[in-house]
Amino acid sequence: MKTRFSKSRQGFTLVEIMIVVAIIALLASIAVPGFLRARKRSQASRIINDLRLIDGAIDMYAIESNKATGATVAVSDWTKYIKSGTNLYLTGKDILGNLYGSQTVDSLPKVPTTSKNALSDVTDNTFWSPYN
Repeated sequence: MKTRFSKSRQGFTLVEIMIVVAIIALLASIAVPGFLRARKRSQASRIINDLRLIDGAIDMYAIESNKATGATVAVSDWTKYIKSGTNLYLTGKDILGNLYGSQTVDSLPKVPTTSKNALSDVTDNTFWSPYN
């Protein structure tokens, strides 16, 4: 029994494969910056949400502890009023690892300066208001 080989082989040439790879690389180069920008924007949104949670936690702490306006609230005090098990509860830090620090009763918490600078290419001052 003899095996016959066909003289015309079907397949892709090296040039065709290189064109497909170049097209995929072009599409990836267009998509990746958009993905990175969206990721940084979501990190900024997370920090804003954390600041809202911190503001509420400080208010609850001040009410339960009879703290007056302007009193300083340590990180260990306001984290007790954040949902347990979350990164904010465990560390008192933002998603980029910067500490929110002590806060003041009846004043809005501030965005950590290093986080604000790290995300400045996807946000502006109006994004951070009223937590500037």
